[in-house]
Amino acid sequence: MSKSSADPATAKRWPMVISFDSDVPIPELPQQVPQATFPRRLAVRGPVLLDGQALICPCPDCGAPMAVRSWLLLAECWRCGTRIEISDEWLNDHVTSTAEHAAPTTVIPPAPPIRAEMSAPRPPAPPPTPPPPPDRPQPAVESWSYATIIRRLFRDTPAWIISLLLHLIALTILGLLSLADHDSLFITLSTLISRADSEGARLDNPYPKLPVEFDMPLPDDIDLSNPEDREDAILAKKDAHELQEDPNSSDPQQADLTTVRRQINTPGDMRLSLTARDPRVRSELVSKEGGTTMTEASVARGLRWLAKQQESNGSWQLHGFDGGAKIHSPTSATGMALLAFLGAGQTHLHGKYRNEVAQGLAWLLNAQADDGGLRGRSDSQAAMYAHGQASIALCEAFLMTGDDKLREPCQKAIDFIVAAQYDDGGWRYGPHNPARPVEGDTSVLGWQLMALQSARAARLQVPPETLELAGQFLDGAGSDDGSRYAYLASRPYPSPTMTAEALLCRIYLGWDHNQIGLSEGVRYLSQKNRPEVNSPNIYYWYYATQVMHHYGGRPWDAWNERMREILVRTQRVRGSNAGSWDPKGPHADSGGRLYFTALAVCTLEVYYRHLPLFRPIDLDENK
Repeated sequence: MSKSSADPATAKRWPMVISFDSDVPIPELPQQVPQATFPRRLAVRGPVLLDGQALICPCPDCGAPMAVRSWLLLAECWRCGTRIEISDEWLNDHVTSTAEHAAPTTVIPPAPPIRAEMSAPRPPAPPPTPPPPPDRPQPAVESWSYATIIRRLFRDTPAWIISLLLHLIALTILGLLSLADHDSLFITLSTLISRADSEGARLDNPYPKLPVEFDMPLPDDIDLSNPEDREDAILAKKDAHELQEDPNSSDPQQADLTTVRRQINTPGDMRLSLTARDPRVRSELVSKEGGTTMTEASVARGLRWLAKQQESNGSWQLHGFDGGAKIHSPTSATGMALLAFLGAGQTHLHGKYRNEVAQGLAWLLNAQADDGGLRGRSDSQAAMYAHGQASIALCEAFLMTGDDKLREPCQKAIDFIVAAQYDDGGWRYGPHNPARPVEGDTSVLGWQLMALQSARAARLQVPPETLELAGQFLDGAGSDDGSRYAYLASRPYPSPTMTAEALLCRIYLGWDHNQIGLSEGVRYLSQKNRPEVNSPNIYYWYYATQVMHHYGGRPWDAWNERMREILVRTQRVRGSNAGSWDPKGPHADSGGRLYFTALAVCTLEVYYRHLPLFRPIDLDENK
């Protein structure tokens, strides 16, 4: 805005500062004098204050106009790069305000900056001496008080920061306030001192005991007068009821209750062997067959843990948690878990865990191969175990629900077992291969034969010759009139575990209660190989418990009392593994925690998992 003019009168009027808020007309501008180099510098080089916000002053090196923010006190020349810094004292001494004067312009006396930093110095030509400015009244210098600084901070601070600070202050104040609760209850304590002695009341039981009724028996060692025993029993009753249903409930997926009771009272019919799993008669069967409130609570807690271990795709794994297995077989894990749920009357159509069962069955169906195999991605030694366990689960689900969608997969799984049988009548880790004749073993045979038995009960096609060959294999592996059995026929070293598994197979193949091999075998197991808490063997207990339950009588009573006590006592009750069992004993680390827990749950379900073949239960059909 500053120019040189040839008119001396005009030159006296320049340089000047023009206020954009003034109503006075702009004076006539002088003609620009062309120059070959930079325009002539202003005669007056003092700073100019615009609206109290910015200073305009010439560069001390090249004379170019520079804008200095009053609150920043720094500026850099856009032409030569010179940086200047002014102080508060200089600002108060030289800067004038135009707010109190009506004059449209104000000239501020020149003053050099306090300090200049030259980044690229270029010495300019000395300017001509400017004429003295006319005498004008000077306005008062703006006062830089604390109020001004605070006002400028509020004016220059972004609105969102101010809003944030105000909200934080308001929330802090509200947080410090507390509202009095006029409806609160108060207890007033008072003390009365008397010189006379008085006899105090008995405080052994300050809270009256409410009567608790149990629809299933309690173990003999539970004393309801003991607070800890009483609490354990009440919690067990609550957990046990998770798997029971009201006898008066109606569900189209369930059979008529009167028919169910009549079928339970009919012994020896394998097609009705799973009828006792109906949750509506659970408490009656547990009570009649030797179970307790504690055993049924353990089943409920075990199923709860198993449900938590299910994968998102519906399968189960033998590893992935504390006490995981050494082997890999998702098919075996899924089959074992499903057997535990199905044993408690939980199907994919009915029950508390119907979603878990439905997802598990769907995963098995998707994992089934075209030839019917259910080995999946199991390790080699677990392959046929996995197929047998998964086949039992499919056949039991089909038998319990009659869901026709399961018929074909079940039949294909059974056909695979028939084709996999070895020439000696047994089964081993892999299917039969004529090029590599291998001897069968009793352990794998047990799972395949249980699958064939479930298929027979479901009226699927099972060749009679397959069962005959299995009987011939047991003849070769047995000794002592069929009361002892070995793992391999070529190694006649009987063991309690293989004896229990083989005797259960003999029962399903047709041995009756009076068979000498069965009675001697039961005596061998119940008297010489009873369950011991320090020698756990869940595989043995699983098979032996079923044999004893079918056989009944004193051997069953003695066995059952020890078995249920040990399993209930050793179940985890706290932590993330609550409801499971620690994998201990022979081969327990191969199957891991899930394998041990699934077999333990199935063992405690013995009171209703299968109907005993040699005796009736005798339920009241009119109840």
